[in-house]
Amino acid sequence: MRAWVLTDGAPDREEACLGVAEAVAERIERRRVAPRAPWRWLAPWGPLDPRDAPERGSRLILPAQGAAWPDLVIGSGRIAAPYLARIKKASGGGVVTVFIGDRVGRFSPDLVVAPAGGRAPAHAVRTRTWPSRVNALRLAAARGAPPLLPPELPGPRVGVLIDAPLVAEDAARLVAGLRRLREQGAALSVRPPAGAPEALLLALAGVAHYLWAQDRPDPYMSVLGQSEALVVTAQSTRMLSDAVVTGAPVLTFLPQGAPRAVRRVLEALAAQGLTRPFTGELDAYAYAPPDSTREVAHAIHALVTTRAALRKERVRRAPARTRETNGPSSR
Repeated sequence: MRAWVLTDGAPDREEACLGVAEAVAERIERRRVAPRAPWRWLAPWGPLDPRDAPERGSRLILPAQGAAWPDLVIGSGRIAAPYLARIKKASGGGVVTVFIGDRVGRFSPDLVVAPAGGRAPAHAVRTRTWPSRVNALRLAAARGAPPLLPPELPGPRVGVLIDAPLVAEDAARLVAGLRRLREQGAALSVRPPAGAPEALLLALAGVAHYLWAQDRPDPYMSVLGQSEALVVTAQSTRMLSDAVVTGAPVLTFLPQGAPRAVRRVLEALAAQGLTRPFTGELDAYAYAPPDSTREVAHAIHALVTTRAALRKERVRRAPARTRETNGPSSR
C-alpha cells in the first residue's frame, strides 16, 4: 500500500499520521501544506488556498507526473482538512482518506479518528490516545542500545521528558520535584527540549545523572525504553501518547499556559488511569498500555478490504458487453 501523510508539519500531528502510515503502508510520502491568509484562517470550513489548486499547476494535491494516486492519504489538523477533501474529489473518490483529530469541518473523510480529548463525530473511531510511532519493536531496540546510565548506578531509572522551554517559575517547580526524586534514590535521565535555554540546562544539570548534550543524537527513544517510570511535561499530545505506550508509570507535570487541547488530552489520559500528576514522589501503578496505532491500522485495513470487495461485486454484477459483429455469427 502507498500512503501520503498530509499535515502542516506540526510534530504532534505529523508523528501521529506517520505512526499510522508506517503500520499499514510500504511507501510513504510526506506532504506539508502552508496556506496563506485568509484561507489559513478559514480552515477547516473554507476552501483551500487557490495557489495550491491543481488547476493552477500546483503539485501539492496531484501525484507527481507519471505517478499513480496513492491508496491512502492520512491527514491531521484543521489546515489540512480542505486539502484532504480536494484530494478525494480530484481522485474521483479512489483514494481512501483518513483524518486524525476533531476539526474536520464539512469534509467527510472515509475514516475519522478521534483520539483522547477529541470531539469528533459519533461515527468516528475513538482511541484512548493519539496514534504513536513508538511501538514494541522500537522500545525493544532502545532497551538493547547502550544504556544512558551506568549499570552500577543504584536506584530506579526515571526518565524525564521536557517538550518545550519552561518559564522560570515552572522550571523551578520541576527541578525542585526532580531533586526530591533524586534524594529518594531515583536515577534520573533527562531529555530537555532542543534549543533549551542555558538557565534551564544549568538547573537540570544539578539534579540529572544523565543530561542530553544537544550536540549528540537525540536520546528520546532510549529514555522511553530504558526507564522504569517517566516524568513528562504536559506540553505535547505526542509526548504524552508516546509515554503511555511504554506501560511504565507516567507522572505528568502541568506547566502554566499549557494548550487547551493538551489539557483535554491529559484529562482523558488521567481519567483512564494511564497518567498521574507529578508530585516529586515516585508513584508505582500498573495499567495495560494502549495501542491506538494498531487500532487505527485495523480500521483502515477493514475499510480498504470492504471497498475492494464492494468494487469487485459491482464489476461482477455489471451486465456483460454484447459482442459486436459485422455479420451473422457462424455456427
